[in-house]
Amino acid sequence: MYKNPIISKLKTNKITPEQLFMLSVLIVNGGNYLYNLILGRLLGPEHFADAAVLITFLLVLSFVAMTFQLVTAKFSVVFEGIVFKNFIGKIYKNALLVGVCCGFIIILCSTQLQQLFNTSSATMFVIFGIGVPLYFLMSVNRGVFQGKKDFKLLSITYQGEMLSRLIITLGLLFLLKIPSSTIISIGILISFLFGLIPFKIEHLTLKKTVLAVSDSKNITSFFMLTAFYELTQIIINNSDILLVKHYFDSYEAGLYASLALIGRIVYFVAWMFVMLLLPTVITLQKEGKDTAPILFKYVGYIATIALVIVLVCALLPKLMITILFGDSYLAMAPLLWKYAWATGMFAVSNIFAYYYLSLDKYIPVIISGLFGMLQMLLVVFYHNTLEQVVHMQIIAMVSLLVIQILFFLLSRKTLN
Repeated sequence: MYKNPIISKLKTNKITPEQLFMLSVLIVNGGNYLYNLILGRLLGPEHFADAAVLITFLLVLSFVAMTFQLVTAKFSVVFEGIVFKNFIGKIYKNALLVGVCCGFIIILCSTQLQQLFNTSSATMFVIFGIGVPLYFLMSVNRGVFQGKKDFKLLSITYQGEMLSRLIITLGLLFLLKIPSSTIISIGILISFLFGLIPFKIEHLTLKKTVLAVSDSKNITSFFMLTAFYELTQIIINNSDILLVKHYFDSYEAGLYASLALIGRIVYFVAWMFVMLLLPTVITLQKEGKDTAPILFKYVGYIATIALVIVLVCALLPKLMITILFGDSYLAMAPLLWKYAWATGMFAVSNIFAYYYLSLDKYIPVIISGLFGMLQMLLVVFYHNTLEQVVHMQIIAMVSLLVIQILFFLLSRKTLN
């Protein structure tokens, strides 16, 4: 009986956990994009501006909580046995404490947040604040899976969060006649519960945990470094949307939110490589192997993806906006490729920063922080038009990438 060699090869070659995770991240990003696109079409520019504020708050929260996830991921590789158990117990307690404090502050300042960002309701911030502690627990849980390279369980948590938010939010929008901002915040809150599945309950302990002084110092140093870098991520990724919401009216802010969503495709695709990069670099360093090849590999991937997306945005801007958001957002077509260019530069420079973060090197992280502040200050001082806002980001992000590349070349030359 004749056997097709291609089919036989597919049967013998199993999908690796890394490939499964990359596929899962693509699906999750696709689902999150679908969530945003449907909201944009259903709500229109003005109401979508409120939704964009909540989505931006969610992104800000994800970056803050990512500090705990990355710290957990790194030391899940480094620590073993009882040291690992004590570390996980301690990191869960700290994450829960920070989550409760952040959530309480958001609830307490809900009225002020409504006024600051010109939203239609303060209730959406109250509901969002209630869910914040859950997100921090979810991030530590994911950090364990990431560090142990248990990409199957890591994929399930991301899939659960995305699918539940998409289905529940859209279902409630059609069933309930209450403000859309309230519904979106409810959907986000419930999705945090689904994102906790599967949860390693044995890691969560109320017992006092003790770590060696040297281990505690290493954890604290890496935590502070990561927290600083995630702060720069918050500034670079989200300050433009929040500043536009502050300086411009709801209609223009809604238009800009659609532009940002499309232009950030490359960044969200790049994130799956970051998730794979950190544990891989730490493992190679632990084994005494050269880590530069893995950096080159991922930089090549991201640079290629960024170039393709910028070209598509430059050649077919009206078609992309019409398909994704509809004719009411077409005013942003001329700016689409420019925003994608700025985001692409940031995505590539981000790979360099996370690479050095994995190696406990501080300078690239500080560089990112300085340019994050530069971007925010440029937008604060130059925001006469939306086009000017985008131009300021291009200046900051191109400069950041050039500096990161120069630092890499100089550091390699010094080593050689």
